[in-house]
Amino acid sequence: MSTSNIVTRQFERIPERTVLVLLENMIWPILAVISLLILATVPRVFTNTMALRLMLFAAAPLGLVVLAESICLLSGHFDLSVGAIAGFSAVFTAMVLAEWNLVSNPVLGVAIVLAVGSAIGATNGIMIAKLGMNPFLQTLAFLIIFGGGKLALTTRPISDLPEGYVAPGGNEYVAIGILLASFACMAVVFRYTAFGQAVYAVGSDEEAARAVGIRTDRTIIAVYTLSGFFCALAGWLLTGYTGIVSPDIADDMVFSAFAAAIIGGISLFGGRGKLLGALGGVLLLSLVETALNVSGFDPTLIEVVNGVVLLFAILLYNTKESIRERVLSAGVSS
Repeated sequence: MSTSNIVTRQFERIPERTVLVLLENMIWPILAVISLLILATVPRVFTNTMALRLMLFAAAPLGLVVLAESICLLSGHFDLSVGAIAGFSAVFTAMVLAEWNLVSNPVLGVAIVLAVGSAIGATNGIMIAKLGMNPFLQTLAFLIIFGGGKLALTTRPISDLPEGYVAPGGNEYVAIGILLASFACMAVVFRYTAFGQAVYAVGSDEEAARAVGIRTDRTIIAVYTLSGFFCALAGWLLTGYTGIVSPDIADDMVFSAFAAAIIGGISLFGGRGKLLGALGGVLLLSLVETALNVSGFDPTLIEVVNGVVLLFAILLYNTKESIRERVLSAGVSS
C-alpha cells in the first residue's frame, strides 16, 4: 500500500473541510517540525538572535521573488524569468547611476529599477495574453534574453552607487519590513479585492472566468506586471544587501522560488493556495540554509541541498494533490 493511500485512510476519519484546510496550510506544521529538529541539532540558530536577523535579512530578496512567482502560479501561469528580471533591472539601473551617469538622484534610481522590472513583466503578460504565447516558452525566452542582457551591459561588478540608493536594502530592518509589508499587502489584495478573486478564477478555469465576464487578458497582464515589479524590488534589495551589482546577480533564484511557493501550498495549476503560505516556504528554505551555514556545512554542497528541497517540494505537492482528490471523491460519493 502506497504512502498516499495510508495517509488518505487516516484523513478519511476527519471531516472533509478540515482535511482541505490542513492540506492548504501544511507548510506551518512542516515549518514547526523542521524548527524543532534544527533546535535539537543546531541550537545556535535559535539562541543567536543575530543569526535569526541575518537569516530574515538575507531572505528578503528571495522572498520577493517567491511572491512574484506565487502571483503567477495562482493565475494558472508561471514565470521562469523571475531571476533574470530581478538581475537585469538591478544591472541596468546600476549602469544608469554609476557608469552612464545619467541619473544621480537615489529616488529616481529606485523608480527606474521598478519601472524596468514592471515593463518587462508587462511585456511577458502581453505576449502571453494577447499574442497567445506559451508561458513556458515566453518566460524561458526572457530568461535567456535578460540573463544574457546583464552580461551585454557589463562583465564586471558595478560599485560606487549612490548611498541613498543602496542604504535601504543594506538595512536589515528596512529590508525585512519591505518583505513583510509586500506579502501582507498582496495577501489583503488577493483575499478581499475583485482583482484577487479574478486571479483565482482565471487560475481555476480561464474559460469559465471569461464566460462570466472577467477580462482574463487584462488580469494576466496585470499579474505579470506585478510579478515584474516585485522581481525588480528584489533586485534593488539585493543590490543594497551586497553593496555592489555583479553580472551574475539573482541567477539562481528561480528554482528556489518554485520550491518555496510549492512547499508553501501554491498549486502548480493555479487557483489554489495562499500567499502567506508561500512566505512560510521562504522561511523554511532560509532556516535550512542558515542551519547548514551555522553547522559548518560545505558551502559548495548547498546547491545540492537546494535541489533535494525542490525534489521534496514536488513529492509533497504530488502527495497532497493525491490526498485532496481522494478526499473530494469520497465526499462526492457519500
